Amino acid sequence: MKIIIIGADGQLGLDCTSILAGEHNLILPTIAELDLCEESSLRGFISAHRPEVVINCAAYTAVDHCEKELEICRRVNADGPGFLAKACGETGSRLIHISTDYVFDGRKPIPHPYLEEDPVHPLSHYGRTKLDGERAVAAYGDDYAILRTAWLYSAGGPNFLKTMLRLSLADPAATRRVVNDQYGSPTWSHTLARQISLLLTSEIQGVVHTTAEGYATWYETACSFLEKMEIEHNLAPCKTADYPTPAHRPANSILDNGVLNQHGLSLFVDWRDDLDTFVKRHGRQLLAELGSI
Repeated sequence: MKIIIIGADGQLGLDCTSILAGEHNLILPTIAELDLCEESSLRGFISAHRPEVVINCAAYTAVDHCEKELEICRRVNADGPGFLAKACGETGSRLIHISTDYVFDGRKPIPHPYLEEDPVHPLSHYGRTKLDGERAVAAYGDDYAILRTAWLYSAGGPNFLKTMLRLSLADPAATRRVVNDQYGSPTWSHTLARQISLLLTSEIQGVVHTTAEGYATWYETACSFLEKMEIEHNLAPCKTADYPTPAHRPANSILDNGVLNQHGLSLFVDWRDDLDTFVKRHGRQLLAELGSI
């Protein structure tokens, strides 16, 4: 199968490339070859290659910067997916588009998860642009799946777990405050990439939630990871109000994988189990990258 992966150098894109490379013909364009924000060149690229599937892992995900970089955020997260959906419609390509928990306001009582059919109400510019991207894909796409995910981590690319590891190694005695009143499902991008592989030829259309099972706070996630890594640390729980940021972050980012479960297709396991496997597989690599072994 011929597959174009947009954003192949990001953490999810890297895992998609690793999972799919053995069985499929992958096209991994650089931004110079394919600019998501330039409709004519984008449509020309898709038309020239005529892939069976396009996986869009590209997004402007620096949520605090999105509150200042309003236009570029909108171009990448909202306009680009619409252009892509039109191009895929012209070539009959299936589009798998990655979205986010930020389309919800996070006010649902803990631990009740958000369902695919729940009303959306984003409270940040990032969330609003990602929702507009979802709507553009739905408006212009013919064969598509919009995968909402959250709290991604991986061995490649920057993420919360790697940041906590770096800080703790640099100064184990220093107290690090970590938010303990935001809840979500830490999700290994490797598992999401495997799930995407399963959905390449699926008849599932529309919005699909794709996160690990179970939930935790950022504080609980960081402590669990560092303990599994056997790294000395001094983390202190704090409230969101104690750690203000430009962008609103949902207090409840727990998603229910209802569509996948209804079709018997979910590959997701409890987040703790995936974190165990992640540490066993990549722990030494992470430490080596930080010069600790």
